[in-house]
Amino acid sequence: MEKYGYTPDEGRYVNGMKYRRCGKSGIMLPEISLGFWHNFGDVDSFENARAMVHYAFDHGVCHFDLANNYGPAAGAAEKTLGTLMKSSLQPFRDELFISTKAGYDMWPGPYGSWCSRKNLMASLDQSLQRMNLEYVDLFYSHRYDPYTPLEETLQALVDIVRSGKALYVGISRWPKEAAQVAYSYLAERDVPCLIYQGRYNLIDREPQETGIIDQAKENGAGFIVFSPLAQGLLAGRYLDGIPADSRIAHGGHLKKEALTEERLQQIQALNCIAGRRGQTLAEMSLAWILNDERVTSVIIGSSSVGQMQKNLKALHSPAFTTEELQEIERVLNGKVKAEK
Repeated sequence: MEKYGYTPDEGRYVNGMKYRRCGKSGIMLPEISLGFWHNFGDVDSFENARAMVHYAFDHGVCHFDLANNYGPAAGAAEKTLGTLMKSSLQPFRDELFISTKAGYDMWPGPYGSWCSRKNLMASLDQSLQRMNLEYVDLFYSHRYDPYTPLEETLQALVDIVRSGKALYVGISRWPKEAAQVAYSYLAERDVPCLIYQGRYNLIDREPQETGIIDQAKENGAGFIVFSPLAQGLLAGRYLDGIPADSRIAHGGHLKKEALTEERLQQIQALNCIAGRRGQTLAEMSLAWILNDERVTSVIIGSSSVGQMQKNLKALHSPAFTTEELQEIERVLNGKVKAEK
């Protein structure tokens, strides 16, 4: 593939990546997938983005997760992938599993947001153009829409699959009751919901506590995790406070209020457990999620190849002992503080 300037590692599927079946389907996803939420926008280095994507693919990460509004600016992450498809990845399209989403604010006017049929159809057409793709492997309703009838949103997803513009559909962050409607509606029309995407990590265990993960399994869908490091709180950067170059310091999605004294003590205590396991806090946090067999894949963000290398170490994590899992639970319940 010399004309593309990139030849992937021949051992990319045998160098440590593991794959899990996605619900009751023929799809196998890598245990770690690459998300394009941050660091792939038009304000970021394309050379760095390319290096991360190539490194990921060289190590068996064949699932790339995007959304129409990822950037900044909105749409920029999809354009970055589109440039990569033209410059290096096109010969390997059939090896890649590419997802995108629609539902959040994207363009002005009443049809640029939420999950009407008009928005979902138009958004996917725009996404395909930006990514230089004829179809996506997976298209999500990015959020539950309380204003549009569920049947309209779900029928749009059915018709998108039947049009050939997406092979599978999924839902992200839908409440449990609405998710059950989606599972049933789609299954009855022979376009089953492939996967549910939800926020899940050591700090935020809502999908487990509300039964969302079990519901997905019961309905034959996979469950894929985003924000596995709680937007950086579990990355190990805040063990001694707030660094000047951190997300909290820059006033991004992660707010200063998220790092309370109680939360800091939890993170420090978890870091102690990780240290005894010979791991960083980030590695243990990812391994803890993957210890749940109901999880299909974990979407990681990355700002560099080096950071990705560290996160992929979670694939080789030592098994958790019963005692370690119990101690982690006690920490999360506020019963254990960091060792001095």
